[in-house]
Amino acid sequence: LLLNRQPYDYDIATNAVPEKVEELFEKTIPVGKQFGVLIVVIGEDSFQVATFRSESEYKDGRHPEAVIFGDPVNDAKRRDFTINGLFYDPINKEVIDYVGGQKDLETRIVRAIGDPEERFNEDYLRMLRAVRFAAQLDFQIESSTCSAIQKNAHKIKLISAERIRDELLKLFMPPYAARGIELLKDSGLLVQILPEIAEMIGCEQSSVYHPEGCVYTHTLRMLERLPHNANHILVWSALLHDVGKPAVAKYSKGDDKIHFYEHDVEGAEIAERILQRLRFPSNEIEQIVTCVRYHMQLKDAQKMKTSTLRRMMARPTFDIELELHRLDCLSSHGKLDIYDYIKQKQKEYAENPHLPNPLVDGEDLKKLGFVEGKELGKALYEIREKQLSDELKTREQALEYARKLLTNKSTNQSSI
Repeated sequence: LLLNRQPYDYDIATNAVPEKVEELFEKTIPVGKQFGVLIVVIGEDSFQVATFRSESEYKDGRHPEAVIFGDPVNDAKRRDFTINGLFYDPINKEVIDYVGGQKDLETRIVRAIGDPEERFNEDYLRMLRAVRFAAQLDFQIESSTCSAIQKNAHKIKLISAERIRDELLKLFMPPYAARGIELLKDSGLLVQILPEIAEMIGCEQSSVYHPEGCVYTHTLRMLERLPHNANHILVWSALLHDVGKPAVAKYSKGDDKIHFYEHDVEGAEIAERILQRLRFPSNEIEQIVTCVRYHMQLKDAQKMKTSTLRRMMARPTFDIELELHRLDCLSSHGKLDIYDYIKQKQKEYAENPHLPNPLVDGEDLKKLGFVEGKELGKALYEIREKQLSDELKTREQALEYARKLLTNKSTNQSSI
């Protein structure tokens, strides 16, 4: 509210203990009663209500060993960052600040409350949250807070993959995705969470195609250009599309170029390992890996047969792949001729966006005299290709072509 932004939710803190909250409201849910947290349900609305508390030592970097109910001052001091330690009294319409959060909001600073190392040792995920807040708000991380993150960055590995994934999903959403990855790098968290991305730093590319610089810089440029409404499939496809380059990079003295043969294949395998490690849903892994695997295919669109082009455009992920291609071009050589060509073809195919059903099947060819086996499969493939190239438009034309194939086959066998 102080930043003139609409809150996503309201968290309520009170001196009422959980049992008292249960007495006061007809419907409550004890989601974390042992920690003093309840959900109060009123109609269709839910409110998280927490009793003011102080906490004892944290031994697992996540949960306190004990919870002691206390006062608002100590409750504020146990929170993560000063900008998150503010209370608002809705009756008196007063901001209550025990930790200097208002000043840090004004000076655009993310600062841990009290000793940064103590705050991070209470929950190691707070290090990643500091980076996310700084990226989202375009704030700076206060120096001692930043130093504590760099010193303890290795401890982020003790946090569950699911919690890390959820923070990364927020961190890498536009328009602050590029700053997010830069802050991750500077904090020391990138090499711990996504070492494969860190390997792209300094992986040089040929200046002819990539005047912007190394693979990491190229990826950074793509993240900067993400549409503001980009979903995380596109975001992660952009982030990982060149992740295979460091593994396959080869310098050629002959043409004085750096080559990355089959980096798309290698990248798809690496991307799949990363996404599985972060516990992404399988359907999302499949989509992102597909985009990474085929992101180089689009460069050949102008040379493709109509059938090949239509098959490519029929992929469920193709719209994301095309946007990925656009970002890739704009973040390197800047040419969009292939993108424009594909967009034009999409318009041409708009009346028939899906691949048409085959004109004939195996049973049809068997009736003509084909025998089950390779020759039958080859004939079906040829007929299908000619159909998708608009050379065969009717079932009758397809059957006639099949008869010619069969006649040619018989003639060749007779001559032999």
